[in-house]
Parts: sequence; C-alpha cells; structure tokens
Amino acid sequence: MVQILEAVFDGEVLHPDEPLDLEPNTRVRLVIETVSEAESKPASFLRTVRSLNLEGPADWSTNLDTYLYGDEVQRGG
Repeated sequence: MVQILEAVFDGEVLHPDEPLDLEPNTRVRLVIETVSEAESKPASFLRTVRSLNLEGPADWSTNLDTYLYGDEVQRGG
C-alpha cells in the first residue's frame, strides 16, 4: 500500500497532517521530500484524484451515471 501525506518535523518527531491507516508497530519506508510553503496548500481535487491512479473503462467519464447507478439511468429511470 502506498500513501502520500504531508507531515511536520518538530526537531525530533514527524507529525502527519492526517491520520495514517496503519496498525501499530507496522514497519514503513519513508522517503523525505521537503515542501515549500507555497506547495503546502491543500491539494486540489484533481491532484488528489490523479494521485489515486484509478483505472477504469475508456468511456468512464461519458457513462459515469451508468457505472455508478446501473442501466436504469440510461432507460430514463
């Protein structure tokens, strides 16, 4: 599982900006990349969606309602 999050280092400990979906004592690998103040703004919706690396059919955006709610939408239901 890959999670990308931001944290603040207080000189001794990293404090994540949001809760981690991890069991206690889970070993993790950290890659540290400093973030400038301008970059630390909340991510846009599109940036968040892109980071999820979602996969779907080629016509996903065209037929989103069908995929979400089924064929009833296509029949006018």
